[in-house]
Amino acid sequence: MGTTLMTARGNAGMQTASALYGKVKAATATLDARGVLQGWSDGAEEILGYAPHEVLGKPAAALLANPTVTDADLAGACRSGQTWSGPALLRHRNGHTVEVVLQVSPVAPTETGAWVVLAVDLAQLPWWGVQRLLLEGLLTCSFIGMAVLDTDLRCLWSNDALVRATGIPSEQRLGRGLEVVFPPETAELREQQIRQVLRTGTPLTDFEYHGPTLAHPEGGVAYSASFFRIEDSVGRAMGVGALVQDVTERRRTRERLILLNRAGKQIGTTADVMRTAQEITDVAVPGLADFASVDVFDGVICGKCLEEAERLGRRMLLRAGQQTVDGKRGTTLTRGDQVTLLSSSSPTALALDKGTSTLEPVVDAGNSAWANEAPGRAAWVRDTGMHSVAVVPLCTDDVVLGAATFGRSRTVRAFTEDDLLFIQEFAARAANSLDRGRRFTHERTTALALQRRLLPHHLSGGPCVEVAWRYLPAGGLDGVGGDWCDVIPLSGARVALVVGDVMGHGIDAAATMGRLRAAVHTLADLDLPPDELLARLDDAVIRLAEEPDDEADETSSGSPELATLGATCLYAVYDPVTQMCAMARAGHPPPAVVRPDGTVDFAELPAGPPLGLGSMPFEAVSVPLLPGSLLALFTDGLIDTAGHDIDDQLARLSTALTDRTPTLDDLCGQVVETLLDGPPRDDAALLLARTHPLDPRQVAMYTLAPDPSVVADVRAWAAQRLRLWGLEELQFSTELIVSELVTNAIRYGAAPIGLRLIHQDKLICEVSDGISNSPRLRHARIMDEGGRGLFLVAQLTERWGVRYTDPGKIIWAEQGVGPPAET
Repeated sequence: MGTTLMTARGNAGMQTASALYGKVKAATATLDARGVLQGWSDGAEEILGYAPHEVLGKPAAALLANPTVTDADLAGACRSGQTWSGPALLRHRNGHTVEVVLQVSPVAPTETGAWVVLAVDLAQLPWWGVQRLLLEGLLTCSFIGMAVLDTDLRCLWSNDALVRATGIPSEQRLGRGLEVVFPPETAELREQQIRQVLRTGTPLTDFEYHGPTLAHPEGGVAYSASFFRIEDSVGRAMGVGALVQDVTERRRTRERLILLNRAGKQIGTTADVMRTAQEITDVAVPGLADFASVDVFDGVICGKCLEEAERLGRRMLLRAGQQTVDGKRGTTLTRGDQVTLLSSSSPTALALDKGTSTLEPVVDAGNSAWANEAPGRAAWVRDTGMHSVAVVPLCTDDVVLGAATFGRSRTVRAFTEDDLLFIQEFAARAANSLDRGRRFTHERTTALALQRRLLPHHLSGGPCVEVAWRYLPAGGLDGVGGDWCDVIPLSGARVALVVGDVMGHGIDAAATMGRLRAAVHTLADLDLPPDELLARLDDAVIRLAEEPDDEADETSSGSPELATLGATCLYAVYDPVTQMCAMARAGHPPPAVVRPDGTVDFAELPAGPPLGLGSMPFEAVSVPLLPGSLLALFTDGLIDTAGHDIDDQLARLSTALTDRTPTLDDLCGQVVETLLDGPPRDDAALLLARTHPLDPRQVAMYTLAPDPSVVADVRAWAAQRLRLWGLEELQFSTELIVSELVTNAIRYGAAPIGLRLIHQDKLICEVSDGISNSPRLRHARIMDEGGRGLFLVAQLTERWGVRYTDPGKIIWAEQGVGPPAET
């Protein structure tokens, strides 16, 4: 019964095989419940080479060469009454293996039942042969390295691409561990991650590593590895598959992008050309080269016009920056040294003259054009082991600024043409930063020259006001600004103290400052009170802001409109006779007043609007100043500094002003050092003025009635005062001046009329009256009886003029004399 059933089931299996595989030869066999072969077909003998008597009665497992398929697996499937199928590797009688597809079906679903086994040789299937050849070709010829590792992470198979990547032949790789994929120093660390892949089935993808291998002992190569678990048909882990790809170019591209990003952030942080050149070499080493140098024309460093320097034949090449991988001096040159070239056809000369790059992948100290273009360089090349060099021009807008040299000594890999393309891109960006520094230096130098011409060269307050001052241009990228200070002698021994600030920087701010300073001088000559002077100056600033600017330069560092609208000013007038100081301000910080006892106050002045707004009036305040008082006028650049609160800076200013230094100039320097830790972020101006009143014996006053008969008495009084002062040589001219001015006051003015003589470094004659009409200088005709008075006064004096007061006016005249004699 069992045999009949077994035969029936066997015939059914063979009929199924014929239907499935057609004309392909199949092997059939039958097994008993213990897995012992009981039947063996002719097809089985043809596929495996065993005759029936050689296998019957023996365990079928002896024919299995695939360790993943065991007789226990087959038995377990058949006991459950299921059919098992899958790939298997069988052992041929001659010793080689045969790949087959097995189908094992139970004859009866009992523990003692028999099995029928159907096997088809895959090599005989047309589609399998094509697939196998295709897969073998793809796996073997693929540029991606592939390997199969067993559950112990030992290599079972690999392709040729992995040989090229690791340098380990296939026969030496089989049975070895992860060192055939990873560098030895990282293999142990990666083993933990790959075992995690084997354990969880979660793949590890795109893990990048780099370092020397047997194939590339010099290093410089990078690989990306991915690992995934290999499973059988029931999901059990059979091993790990590895994919290894050379990503050196990808890594280099990423490194180059990172380097360019660093260059954008770290090159050109200041407007200093020398520092920018050094930043170029610092970024290039070691990311791009082991040695880097930047040589530029001297006109780049000092901000000159390169075209003009070339026309005059005054171009000099200077070493502006250099760096080496070990931080030591790169060559016999140091920063600032002149670079000497031996030949006009040398790589550096070609870069400078023609803008041509030169690549020497292999540098031979004896034959290299670059190594022999300067004295001593060939010996330095041999000492340092420099083996590869690239020289590129630093140019922008067709203007060559200099040349950059990059060399490799420690890095084994030589420069390639691709490297040269990247170096040229790097140099182009670096040249832009250099050119910005050159242009800024040029503009700053021009603005400084302009400002030096516009600022006062010497300030003097005469014998009554001792002055000292400082102007500090802004550091960093801001440059020259529009701060200024001034001391203007006025009539009546008075002195005007001025400090102003034009917002903005550059040539525009300096030019605007010059225009405002000239306007203040012009208005000061009118002897206007401080509040009225600022009102007139405000009108002038508004007119400046309204002027059209058809040739505005977009690259300019400031705008005239913005500059004038942002101007501030403080104007003070000190009278040594009354010891009063009248002052007004337009949006400017108030001055500090240091009393003779050492106390410091800041004058309480109405702030007033900045110049150019025209919205509010200005208000003047008069402050009494005891003999020896000190006024400190300053701009906000002195107190508005980074890292310090303004109130703290004002307190530091107060303390510094009380320092007892030998001279006022020393005190001025001490104040600057106390308040500024370095170059100010905004330009700053400081004006110190120590006041000294006139001795009462140097001033004489005479009040007279509006009667022509008193003119003779006034002349006599003036002559007596001159004799008392020892100025007899001025008696004639002074009597004539007094006579003419007093006569005009009596004839055309009104009471009260007064005469005041002041003996300072000049003899000043002032006649006041109660009417504000302005006298006019005339050229009298021959037959005119009058009109020659003021003309004579103008001829006899150095200066004369009119200033207006609340009750009227004062006509004054000055004659030059020596210092007052002791009386």
